[in-house]
Amino acid sequence: MNDTSKQPVQVNGLFPTPVLVTKLPDSESLNGALQTIILDHEKSHPSTQHSNLGGWQSDTEFLTWGGPAAQTLLGHARALADRLTAGRDGQPVKVDWHLNAWANVNREGNGNEFHTHAGCFWSAVYYVADGGIGEDPTLGGALEFADPRGVAPAMHAPLLAYNFPGGHSGGASEAISPQAGMLVIFPSYVSHAVKPYLGKDIRISIAINFSATPTLIPPSA
Repeated sequence: MNDTSKQPVQVNGLFPTPVLVTKLPDSESLNGALQTIILDHEKSHPSTQHSNLGGWQSDTEFLTWGGPAAQTLLGHARALADRLTAGRDGQPVKVDWHLNAWANVNREGNGNEFHTHAGCFWSAVYYVADGGIGEDPTLGGALEFADPRGVAPAMHAPLLAYNFPGGHSGGASEAISPQAGMLVIFPSYVSHAVKPYLGKDIRISIAINFSATPTLIPPSA
């Protein structure tokens, strides 16, 4: 019998789910301005109710009332979305993005249930204040992504996993612990949640949605 233990094997990660994480430059001054604007707005505007489990969530017009600081954040997020998007032929395209955004303030015990952002291509979250999570992840408040294939990979044999990068969480979820200044961009179809924040401070984030018109403009236009 042939020994295949050392047989070369090519593992192809087909249909990957891109989740991009970056730290914005000079985020401390930006975060100071954003925190002041958001907490002032919270005092005079009631919370909306969507996926949030407690806490305060603004309307979706943050890019209007957020002033110059919101526009700075928008510029960073839009540039990254442009960089991460291509036509079906793999060539760069200029997309006429339509955006909306809202602010979230979570205090002790607050979180978000699993949800998706229908009608959008990319979604993003930016962390203005991590509530101490950046230094102590045990404070909870992590951004949790569910496997977009659903539970199917874990239903037959929950104790088994696929032995290649990214395969160990098949049918389950992955989590990213927030840090102030961190920007996370992911496909809007991915179901995601926020685990309850267990700290005594405040966790402030801004969510952004990118939707696109059907017409793509060539980069030279």
